[in-house]
Amino acid sequence: MTVRVVTDSACDLSDLVSETMRIEIVPLSIRFGDEELVDREQLSPEDFWTRLRSSPVLPETSAPSAGQFEARFRRVIERGATGIICINLSSRLSATMQAAQLAATAVRDECPIVVIDSRTVSMGLGALCLTAARRAADGARLEEIVEDVLSRRDRTRLFGALDTLEYLKKGGRIGNARALLGSVLSIKPIVEVREGAVEEAGKVRTRSKALALLADRAREEKIDSLAVLHGQADDVDDLLDRLSEFFPRDEIVTGLVGPVIGTHAGPGVIGVSFQVAR
Repeated sequence: MTVRVVTDSACDLSDLVSETMRIEIVPLSIRFGDEELVDREQLSPEDFWTRLRSSPVLPETSAPSAGQFEARFRRVIERGATGIICINLSSRLSATMQAAQLAATAVRDECPIVVIDSRTVSMGLGALCLTAARRAADGARLEEIVEDVLSRRDRTRLFGALDTLEYLKKGGRIGNARALLGSVLSIKPIVEVREGAVEEAGKVRTRSKALALLADRAREEKIDSLAVLHGQADDVDDLLDRLSEFFPRDEIVTGLVGPVIGTHAGPGVIGVSFQVAR
């Protein structure tokens, strides 16, 4: 069986990584006022952050259509796929997974497709896609890959430190972290994507303490994978230094947060995602 991996552009995997690992990425769209741009195709992560900092309006994101997923599924089938695993960002934050499910129904007679809700975002999602792609490259059957991904999904943790809650609040994705809104300006909020939703995970008074808390969250667990995500944060090396005290630095995957997550997290967001070992 030849299994291919499909995901969406909230995975924050670089083009180089996704191409090398043969991971197909279906893009969401980003709207700045009346201008709508296709993520990664018409708007790179670097260009997004430049525009976000100067934009007078908060951009909005929209999920891909079922037709976009169907077209991508058919393309990988034409290229020899005999099984597809499609892993998407949390269904509690986007309608992306529902679009993928509709598309899977349309082509199910041509190829077995399993659509999975990652219940996470950014490099949490990206790490699950990498797991699936590696298992597929090793020749694992679709059922085996799905079992591994589901196991790792349930052991995935993602924590992020925000410079401001402004973007999360305006984007309507603040979830149960709403209690943080009353914090004084000097507070650096820490959020966690838990069971697919944004939850409060702490608050500290300085950026340095925020980085220390992120490192501590990973240090507290026995982990078998670790990733760093950031929105052009100038202190990403500081966080990597802290993490490398207990995890091999050359095994830490780093991803630049793109428009899908960056629209809601805002500039300077930085975080860690890891999978707790069994």
